[in-house]
Amino acid sequence: MKLNSMAVKSLLTVTLGMAVIASAADSSTVTVKGYVLDSACAFTKGLKTPISKECATSCANAGSQLVILAADGKIYWPIADTTPSSGQNAKLLPFAGERVTASGKVYNRGGSTAIVIEKIEAQK
Repeated sequence: MKLNSMAVKSLLTVTLGMAVIASAADSSTVTVKGYVLDSACAFTKGLKTPISKECATSCANAGSQLVILAADGKIYWPIADTTPSSGQNAKLLPFAGERVTASGKVYNRGGSTAIVIEKIEAQK
């Protein structure tokens, strides 16, 4: 009986490990071009471009999460892949209100798109 219990636990551990690896394999590295603006304006105001650098910076400093709004209207939520996770506003704040090129791993879930930014720079 003890052997069966150990076998079941081992099988569950292997299955869980394979599921984690499979979900990580679902992400792909992409390059995104778009504007950095606060998430509230991206949704509630339907902006295609930020109002201004000062506006985006002010909203971010007040706690609004910055996002990247691509030309096709897709919103990329910057996330960290660390545990515990951390906010990404500090990484995006220098680019608030500007066009950027960002690359990193992209994750899709429930209609949302997130990006773990590996590199970000202002577009020329």
